Amino acid sequence: MPANKKHLSSPVQRIAKITAGFIGGYMVTLAIHMFLIVWWDAGNAIMTLRFGGFILWAILMILAFLAKNGYKIWGIYLLTCIVFFALIYIKNNF
Repeated sequence: MPANKKHLSSPVQRIAKITAGFIGGYMVTLAIHMFLIVWWDAGNAIMTLRFGGFILWAILMILAFLAKNGYKIWGIYLLTCIVFFALIYIKNNF
């Protein structure tokens, strides 16, 4: 039995969700762990990245697919990256 058409998203939204899940989730994961490396001891942060990075990326990927709008999830992921990169910049320059 095919899916009900009202529950399916448009092809553009599907592409936005897929790219947000893979690329955006990976960007957020890297931004968070770069933040941890700057604020904590680098060795501890790298060990955290080794074990927790994939789990965080998988969670962010699932969240991207659960969202109704792919553009909003891209916006949230980009805003999160900007915030973490700003915190890294503040730590390195002040």
